[in-house]
Amino acid sequence: MFNGIIFNTGRVVSIKKNINSILINIETKLKFSNKEIGESVSCNGVCLTLVETKNKVIKFYISKETLRRSNFKKLKKNQIINLEKSLTYGKKISGHFTQGHVDTVASIKKIIFLDKSWIIKFKINEKKYRKFLVEKASISINGVSLTIAKVFNNNFEINVIPHTLKMTNLKILKINDLVNVELDIFSKYIYKYSY
Repeated sequence: MFNGIIFNTGRVVSIKKNINSILINIETKLKFSNKEIGESVSCNGVCLTLVETKNKVIKFYISKETLRRSNFKKLKKNQIINLEKSLTYGKKISGHFTQGHVDTVASIKKIIFLDKSWIIKFKINEKKYRKFLVEKASISINGVSLTIAKVFNNNFEINVIPHTLKMTNLKILKINDLVNVELDIFSKYIYKYSY
């Protein structure tokens, strides 16, 4: 479980591709110990299991299912990844509960610069997820806890403040880039039990 408040990023230093999976190494200033091997880490919003840590490099295995649902299928060396350790008891929660179970990806259709903030317009191609796009609902984009500002059919907008841009990889997004999307867990459960 995570809260989508990002203080750290990492850089992909190597990618080893297998037939149905990949192994990635990420260099980061975020500190990990050998005792944390096996624990969950949010990497661009995807819950991955830490399999190795050495010096400032951490290693993760990415399965076929994760590749199918996330933007890791287009992962490149030197790409910047948002990182968040899982919540610990007593930690302040100032974002919203996220699981790292990414639902789908969205593509960036438009970026509007408003003072030092950004308004980003996204498109979700898969129709089955559009019903969960609700104005003022929480949403996780690349692991960042954000609020949906507006909804237009299969498109939605978010506003990103300067502090969030500074701390995350959202500041390097471009038109047509793919981002990982985790929809609000509560909206999914409520919808499931209402129908």
